[in-house]
Amino acid sequence: MGQYAGIIVIIVLFALMYFFMIRPQKQQQQKHQETLKTLKKGDRVVTIGRLHGVIDNIDREKGLVTIDCDGVYLDFDLNAIANVEKAPAATAQPATKAEPAQTDAQPTEQTEQASDDQAEK
Repeated sequence: MGQYAGIIVIIVLFALMYFFMIRPQKQQQQKHQETLKTLKKGDRVVTIGRLHGVIDNIDREKGLVTIDCDGVYLDFDLNAIANVEKAPAATAQPATKAEPAQTDAQPTEQTEQASDDQAEK
């Protein structure tokens, strides 16, 4: 068994390296590819050079994206998009009251239970 201990340690180290380094990086790349597939005109994006702008045109065949940066239109490789910014809360659509008002049944049950607890004392 002593002669196999070195091989076992090496195998364990490779397994740890895979689960802590390689696998998370692959998952991050897949997430980024999905983000690039869902890009559309009007999305606010940030490039790898930290340039903020709005997508004006996407040419998926050539892999190019045109970004409007305050009136300046720049062409970038599609892979130059680092991330898509979330819309600010102020410009998001206001939430509508779709849920009916809560009934007082639940607090009544709690008060009944509290009164029962006091009665037992």
